[in-house]
Amino acid sequence: MHYICKKMAKEYYEKLSRLLIDADIKKEVEKPMEVKHFFSGAALYVGQSICASLTPVGLAFKLPEKEVDALIKSGEAIPLKYFPRGHVKKGYALFQKPDEIKPEQLRKYFIRSARQV
Repeated sequence: MHYICKKMAKEYYEKLSRLLIDADIKKEVEKPMEVKHFFSGAALYVGQSICASLTPVGLAFKLPEKEVDALIKSGEAIPLKYFPRGHVKKGYALFQKPDEIKPEQLRKYFIRSARQV
């Protein structure tokens, strides 16, 4: 079981790292950024705070509350819960199908999320 979780986390770590490389946001973010393992996925830390995560439930971004509400209301995103019976993480929008987000939109989400923390 432990081996499966480590393997899965590595997969998400590599995918999130690749998304960040493709988004090329280094010039847009002043604080240090680092991808770390996170539960069975990976998270993007800016400074000491998580601003995005990629897990089996999807790709989540910490965004301004009004933007999160609009994304959820439009059906583009859903509220973030890491566990089915867990509480909703306020200020996060979860995209269940991150591969369907256009690259330029992903870049904008990464930038806004990194600047939010």
